[in-house]
Parts: sequence; structure tokens; C-alpha cells
Amino acid sequence: MAQAQTATATARQYTHREILKVMAGLMLAMLTSMLSTSVVGTALPTIVGELGGQEQYPWVASATMLTMTVSTPLWGKLSDVFGRKLLFQTALALYVGASLLAGLSQDMGQLIAARAVQGLGVGGLSALAQVILGDIVSPRERGRYSGYMGAVFGVATVIGPLLGGFLVDADWLGWRWCFYVGVPLAIVAAVVIQRVLKLPVVKRDTTIDIWGATAITTSASALMLLLTLGGQQFAWNSPWTYFLGALTLLSLALAVLAERTSGNPILPPRLFRNRTFLLTASASLFVGVAMFGALIYMPQYLQIVKGMSPTKSGLMTLPMVVAMLMASISSGKIVTRTGKWKAYPVVGLALVAVGMFLLSRLHVDSTELLIGFDLGVLGLGLGLTMQMLILAAQNGSEVRDMASTTSGVSFFRALGGAMGVAAFGAILNSRLTTEMTELARAAHLTLPSGAVSLGSPEEIQQLPVAVKNIVLESFTRGLETVFLVGVPIAVLGFLAVLFLKELPLRGNTEAAPASPPASSSPSSSPSSSPSSSPSSSPSLSLSKQDLVLAGLLLELVAQRVDRATDRPSALVTAVARMAPPDDRPERERARSVAQDVLRPTSRALIEQAVPPQKDLVTGGIPR
Repeated sequence: MAQAQTATATARQYTHREILKVMAGLMLAMLTSMLSTSVVGTALPTIVGELGGQEQYPWVASATMLTMTVSTPLWGKLSDVFGRKLLFQTALALYVGASLLAGLSQDMGQLIAARAVQGLGVGGLSALAQVILGDIVSPRERGRYSGYMGAVFGVATVIGPLLGGFLVDADWLGWRWCFYVGVPLAIVAAVVIQRVLKLPVVKRDTTIDIWGATAITTSASALMLLLTLGGQQFAWNSPWTYFLGALTLLSLALAVLAERTSGNPILPPRLFRNRTFLLTASASLFVGVAMFGALIYMPQYLQIVKGMSPTKSGLMTLPMVVAMLMASISSGKIVTRTGKWKAYPVVGLALVAVGMFLLSRLHVDSTELLIGFDLGVLGLGLGLTMQMLILAAQNGSEVRDMASTTSGVSFFRALGGAMGVAAFGAILNSRLTTEMTELARAAHLTLPSGAVSLGSPEEIQQLPVAVKNIVLESFTRGLETVFLVGVPIAVLGFLAVLFLKELPLRGNTEAAPASPPASSSPSSSPSSSPSSSPSSSPSLSLSKQDLVLAGLLLELVAQRVDRATDRPSALVTAVARMAPPDDRPERERARSVAQDVLRPTSRALIEQAVPPQKDLVTGGIPR
């Protein structure tokens, strides 16, 4: 019966106005969460310079990325158990509390801990917004609305650096307001969501895959710690490296075992047999590396190497954001009109690779026009890619896997971002140390002790000219390596989307087989009843006997499909065609339709003809 209720809830058709109301709440919450990264990105050089030093830079960014990554798949599954709205509000509450703690931090440890909790909230908001959108909009129409979601990312990326730069430059505010500024926005978002987000109450499986969640979290956390601390806190060839590497592999193996044996897995193994999910998840991983690497480390180049103020460095990101915004909205509208989507991520990832290569060519004397052009190319590629990958994954999944698919793709994108921030930070610090040593030796200079811990950009600009030139050249060469490493990563993403099969986007009428045409509840509105709708055509006016007969026939078909062998069968072929097109065997697809569609519809038809009656003796329990 739970499956019937799920299907019924999915079948509800939302009007454009209703969708826009829900989108208003989602977009406001997404804007709030994305500001936590973009507004802090510009201020990070100043924050780290005041509290810790350059070697702590990756940790401040990675703390949020780590917890966001490991929590992303959990939010989707927990929303199946406790409801989308409650979990979305919980994520907002976590974000608000952590933002206040981050603003009150007195040392680097407190800031990193607060950023870690903040990442939990951001992970929930980013994953659940896409899940809710998938619940209320068909894949064919989703391109239209996913473009708006991409636009929110662009707006946050525009506002964030500018706002962060303004807050840091304002003496009467300071960098702590980079964390406080999101609090009132989050409160407004919570109020809007409480008023406009009206999702149906759906009963789902209430079991939680504890072992799978633990193994997935441990594996991702160990990998992130290895990438972040390796080469900095301990040598790559050290017991800690081997321990964290072994823990990563062991936890990954346990996660696979747990997901294969769990009755309600967080990431169902069948997803990884779905070619569309596998390729979109891989491409999202590579996109995350490129995107977050650019967002986190470009402010360092602009403020340290080019000597820009935080506000001006925020303005320099406008070409990337505007290009991303335009590409996301325009491609979404075109996809809705044409139903064709594959060309956009293919072209997009090619442009991401080109953009990363162009950024690797920047040097100390690069003009602002050249920097803006390079960032614009990268933004154009990201705008064509990010939302399309989620759209492709949702379109290729079954309705029952919508939350797992969406959170899974978001998980791999966040994992890529976390890996990119950590790995790029390790590369930058390693190259920075090497280049400064070599350049100082060539110039016959002796650098001051702890030269790598140079503090804030203002302190770097006040160094003696000879030392400052060495620092700037070293930073430039280090960032050149960082962005150059991003090129083959983007090429791998390009190859992944190149092998994607362009499945036709399902519309509302095509999504209908995934849910029963009639309500399973006797309290449904009259318009949903085939026999009572005044606008129904005569051919659809069924008697109670007809409803019972139709229900029994559907159950008979479901039983025949379950008993079918591997031999070719016209019945199995016909039923399999009702499932979304994917790479599963025909019999498996047919059985999925029998379980998720035919049987719930059969029960709904029979209950509509013969509603459950209350037994006065048992206190109203249906007999």
C-alpha cells in the first residue's frame, strides 16, 4: 500500500503557478546556502591570514566541503523517511546555527568546526532542493525550472564575492559578517517554505540503512583527510598515509556490501547498473573538481598576485557568473522546447577544459580583460553542464529512485569539489614552497623563517620588493599547476558525457505509467474518480464490476510477469515498455513495472469499487 501512496503522490499535476511558489522557497534557501561558499571565498585570504596562515587555507574550505559531501546522500534517504519539508527545514536550522558559531570563532579550530556543521546544512539544502523539484515537475518540463536553479547559483556567485569583499573592506563590519549575513536570509527562507511548500504526505519505508550510511561517511571522510593532510601534516610516504588509504578502501568495500544486503539502501546498487546514473555521476565528480577549484583559488590569485581588494576581486568574477547564468537559463528553455539535452553538457565540459587551460596561462602581468575572458569561458561551460547532468540522471531513473538518484549525483559533485579543494590546496602549497626556495636561491636571497605562512594579502603587499616579487611569481606558478591539473580532469568529464545515451525526456503523459491513474484513498476528490467525474467521457465511466474486473486483470498480468522465464514473451515486452528506458534487462524492467505500477493500480481500482468498511466492534479498523 505504501507504494500505491507513493505513486499517487507522484501523479499529482502541479500548475505553473504552484510550481513557481514552491520554487520561490527553494531558490531563496539555495541562495542562502550558496552564499556560505561564495561570500566567504573572497574573504578567506584575510580570514586565514588573521587566524592561521596560508597552510590552513585548504582546511577552512575543505571542512564545509567534507561534511557537505558525506551528508548529501543521507539527506535524500532521510527525506524518504521523515518527509522532504521537515528535512529541508532541519537543514536550514543547521545552517543558521553554524553560521552564528562561525562568526563568533576566536581561533582556527573553532572556525573549522563551525564550517563543518555549516556543510551539513548546505548538503541538505542543495540535495533536497533538487529532489523536491524532481517530485513536482516532469523531466520534460524540468529543464525550464532547472535553469532557474542554475540562475540562483549564478546570482549567489555574483552577489557573494561582491558582498564578501564589501564586508571585509568595511572597517565597521569585518570578515565575521560574512557568516552573519546569511542568517536573516535563511530565516526568511524558512518562513517562505513553511507557507508555500505544500507536499503531499506520503508513507514510505521507515527503515534507515545505518551500516551503509556509516560506511559511506567513513570512506569519504578518510579520503578527504588523506587528500587534505597528506604532504602537509604528514609525508605521503608515512604510516598515516597508508592507514587512511586502507581505511578508505576498507570502508568502501563495506559500503558496497551494506548496500547490496540492505532492504532500503541509501545508494541502491541498481543505480550503478544504470548506465545513465553511472556516467552522470562520474561527470559530476569531474565538474565539481573544476568548479570548486576555480571558485576557491581564483580569489587568491586576484588578491595576492594582482593586488586587488576583496571587493574588486569579487567584481572580476562577474564574467564567469554572467556567462554561467545566461548559459543555464537559455539551455534550460531550449531543452524544454526541443526535448534534446545531450549536446549541452558535451559542449559545456569541452569549454570547462578550455577554460581551465586558459586560466593556467595567467601570469603576474596578465590584463584584467584577459582574466575576465578566461573566467567567462569557464562559466559558460559550467552553466551548460551542471543542471543538465542532474536532469539526465533524473530522466533515466525510476520514480522510486528519484531521491537516491538526485542526492547520488549531488554527492559525487560535492565529492569532486571536496577532492578538488583538498588536492589543489596540497599542490599549491607544495609548489609554493618549492618555487619560493628555488627563486630565492637564484636571487641569492634568504627568506624569513616561515615564509610560506605569509598572512593576509595586505601583509604580502608590504613585504620588501625583492621578497614580494618572489612570492608573487611563486603563487603564479603554483596556481598555474593547479589549473593545469584541472584540464585532464575536465577531459575525463567530457568523455563521460560523450558516452551518455540521449534518452527522450519524459513528459507528464509519459510519466503517468509510473503511478496509478486512480487514488487509493476513499477520501479522494470526485474529479479523480473515473465513475463520478462529470467531465469524463462515456467510454471512461466504469461500473463497480468493471473496476473490480480491471483490477483483477492487472493483478493477473503482474503475476504472469513475475512467473515469466528468460524465454521471449510478448507480455513481458509490452509491460517492459511502460518503464523508463534504461540498460536493465527486459524482464527486470517488466517486474519493476508490475511491482510499482500494476499492483498499486489494481488495489486502487478495487478499493474504489469496494471502499474499505469500518467495523464498529474493532473501533474503525478496516475489515
